[in-house]
Amino acid sequence: MNLFVTGAAGFIGANFAHLATARGHNVLIYDLLTYAGNPKNIEGVGSFVKGDVCDAATVARVLENGVASAGGGARHAFDAIINFAAESHVDRSIASAMPFVETNVTGAVTMLEVGRAHGVPLFVQISTDEVYGSIEGTGKFTLASPLRPSSPYSASKTSADLLLLSYHHTHEMDVRVTRCTNNYGRFQHPEKFIPTILRSALAGRPIPVYGDGRQVRDWIFVDDHCEGILSVLERGQPGGIYHFGGPGIEGNVIAHDAGVENIELIHILLRILAEKAGRKLSDLTALIQHVTDRPGHDRRYSIDWEESRRTLGWQPKVSLEDGLRRTVDWWLANQEWWSGV
Repeated sequence: MNLFVTGAAGFIGANFAHLATARGHNVLIYDLLTYAGNPKNIEGVGSFVKGDVCDAATVARVLENGVASAGGGARHAFDAIINFAAESHVDRSIASAMPFVETNVTGAVTMLEVGRAHGVPLFVQISTDEVYGSIEGTGKFTLASPLRPSSPYSASKTSADLLLLSYHHTHEMDVRVTRCTNNYGRFQHPEKFIPTILRSALAGRPIPVYGDGRQVRDWIFVDDHCEGILSVLERGQPGGIYHFGGPGIEGNVIAHDAGVENIELIHILLRILAEKAGRKLSDLTALIQHVTDRPGHDRRYSIDWEESRRTLGWQPKVSLEDGLRRTVDWWLANQEWWSGV
């Protein structure tokens, strides 16, 4: 397929661009290279155009030019737009919501409108399980769960999802939405949770933990998420919404019970880091410092991805322990990358 991939100099988008290229797809990466985008993430992958998803004229020119096959040659019309472009850090959205509305809502609809005008047959929107808000007890978000976003970030993603799905109903466009839980792996921006733990621990600085640290999150290794997105491209249905989440903490992908408290995840990560970096575990755990909780902090996320297994044949393959080990290995081997971000 010939893919127009927005925001692919960022974390998840870059990993997807590498995977899609390896699978034989022709990829054009369109990214504004804000603080969250890094050209190093996409070296040697597809072709690149710097641009803003809110800039309809530039998007139109790129769509008209098409994408070249690997190695050059004839140019081809795009088969799909995959929209990763987003402002995604909740703390930043609390400080200032407007950039989130501009990129996550206006940008998504601009891409959809221009794509529709140029006859691009498929639009895949990369969303988040945070559109559902927080879930208590032992339940999981399903496709029937109500949308209850609780931060400016999640509200902007919810708005985009609803607008895009309305195009399927009104214009009969093939729009598909993916909603995924917390990702981790290579290329993740240093401001995020797991990179913050690693950076702080390696530098001997306090490791900040919001509140009591008992917020529960469901973690998925980024490669598993990217495999899911490819399965939506290949086997998804128009107007479909697809959930992707992680395996259980012991790697039990059948039960998909992946919930782990933030404070527990920190201890697992520090144990792995101590082993691999030759550090003393007690010295690392002594760096943990509880700080004032984030305003409106969601207490628990947990997503049911059974429907994606049934309809797409997808399920996560990388256990949390294995994924964290791979992530620590990458961080230790790529200090130049993250220290320069």
